Amino acid sequence: MTLIAPLWLLLLIPVALLAVTYVIVALRSRTAYAVRFANYDLLDKVAPRRPGWRRHVPAAALLLMFALLVVGFARPTAEVLVPRERATIMVAFDVSASMAATDVSPNRFEAAKRAATQFVQGLPERFNLGLVSFSGSASVAVPPTTDRQAVLTALERLGTDSGTAIGEAVYTSLEAIAALDGEEEAPPAHIVLLSDGSNTTGRTVGEAAAEASARGVPVTTIAYGTPDGVISMSGHDVPVPVDGPALQRLAETAGGGFYEAASGDELQAVYEDIGTSVGYRTERQEVWQWFVAAGLICGLVAAVTSMLWFSRLP
Repeated sequence: MTLIAPLWLLLLIPVALLAVTYVIVALRSRTAYAVRFANYDLLDKVAPRRPGWRRHVPAAALLLMFALLVVGFARPTAEVLVPRERATIMVAFDVSASMAATDVSPNRFEAAKRAATQFVQGLPERFNLGLVSFSGSASVAVPPTTDRQAVLTALERLGTDSGTAIGEAVYTSLEAIAALDGEEEAPPAHIVLLSDGSNTTGRTVGEAAAEASARGVPVTTIAYGTPDGVISMSGHDVPVPVDGPALQRLAETAGGGFYEAASGDELQAVYEDIGTSVGYRTERQEVWQWFVAAGLICGLVAAVTSMLWFSRLP
């Protein structure tokens, strides 16, 4: 947190002096009250029971109110998440045969579809959202649209196939984004790519990363699965480990983020984090109203407690 007008904090000096004065006066009055009685046994019988700690609550709340109002005058600022007005998000979804591996319950494919569904539902409605599926080739399942149901229906209908064309998935996503360039001001775009394997066909991941970087479209990648994943082919178990380093290089070159997820719950957390990063931007805004509001609440506490306990305002 930073302050636009820090000189106002000088007003905290008289507030601090007021607090010190209160403590001194309170201690002196307590001592003076007690020494009136030479017999302390008699003091317990004839002296009225004092309110104890309660008598300090209104004063403390009042002093805190002064301090909060002074900080509010100093115009504090903080970084605040602000929803983006518009954006285009392309979800590139791996539908290769390795997604049938059961190292993630019930299998990688079904868990990934559930997580992607919640990701889609959580994005702001004004965002354009598209879906690209890829295995041995890549295709646009749904072009960028604000129709969430179209994307959800397409996700549900996805099926697995052989091959993994990660590079082609990026190129296909970029072409779908470019189709919106006819707009007067195209919204910022972002590709979110999930894969559980290595690039086996089509253009290379390096070429795709360079192209995305040249077009200014960040690519965030999710390496999904565990090193122990296997699928059954012709009666044999075939290992299908995820190629995390390649996906990490793709994200770094294209200016996006890199995530790893080894379970359905982890993948859901990743999608939630990505949704926050692509759906919101960080802005520094004045937050003086928070301190003023807190100060007013403290003032009310001081007034209410003083009226309830002492039948007077502080």
